Amino acid sequence: MFSVIFPGQGSQAIGMGKEFYEKFDLVKALFKEADEALNIPLSKIILEGPKEVLDLTTNTQPAIFLISYSIFQVIKQECNVNLNKAKFFAGHSLGEYSAIACAGYLDFQDTIKILKIRGNAMQTSVPEGEGGMVAVLGTTIDNIEKILKENQNKFLAEIANDNSEGQIVLSGKTTDLEKLSFFLKDNKIKNIKLPVSAPFHCSLMSKASDIMKEELSKLKFKKGNNSLISNITANEIFNEDELKNLLVKQIENRVRWRESVINMINKGVNQFIEIGPGKVLSGLVKRINKEVKVSSINNLKEIENIKI
Repeated sequence: MFSVIFPGQGSQAIGMGKEFYEKFDLVKALFKEADEALNIPLSKIILEGPKEVLDLTTNTQPAIFLISYSIFQVIKQECNVNLNKAKFFAGHSLGEYSAIACAGYLDFQDTIKILKIRGNAMQTSVPEGEGGMVAVLGTTIDNIEKILKENQNKFLAEIANDNSEGQIVLSGKTTDLEKLSFFLKDNKIKNIKLPVSAPFHCSLMSKASDIMKEELSKLKFKKGNNSLISNITANEIFNEDELKNLLVKQIENRVRWRESVINMINKGVNQFIEIGPGKVLSGLVKRINKEVKVSSINNLKEIENIKI
């Protein structure tokens, strides 16, 4: 039994998807549709850069979705591999939107447009330089929660991503994160400032939540083909109204990726197929459970090796 998983922000690279773009007309058509829907040269940004433009959250989010969705469609339409036999679809943060579109809950145009809005809303929710994120390595979620609770009078930070055993990401104001970083180093806990310009998945994103609540309410979600796993609950989503509410909550709340993977395994999943740029999620799944089979697909050779 397998699950299909989709990566989030941070997996982007100049030239991602180029092999698919050059070989398949359906991918060229999707790139063209994306450019026209967003009224920006997203194809050119993806294929040629520059990197600093691709790395802008407002571009990164629709770009990663476009690549994930394109690869999924190639596998489905050109390679006759039925990934909709998967027990679950899931994605990390913006990857949840890739899961939603590929499972048939939302059409391509609506998804890419809402991700442009989401990226812009998250980017502008906090003035540039005032917020950020820190990855904490080699400790437990319980230990981090204890540290944050006991030191609220010294610094304020929130858990943004519970990614895997020993990899947790925190969000907050830049000044608080600097104090937190010194505290962690003093306690021999390794931490790294991430190259992001905003504190995603925490209460500082409240403006973005308001925007997304309004924008998501305008969209027509359909009954999809596969069960989705929510970032917020780490469990199945049962109807379209719940899906909208959880996508709004996702902006300010923790991505429970570790728990999501564990829950899928507990429900019988023994194989994960990551579709999209990079191999970040494949690495996280391996850290969570070394026994399950994991594969990532972002080139044609990897499609040939799919066994489900």
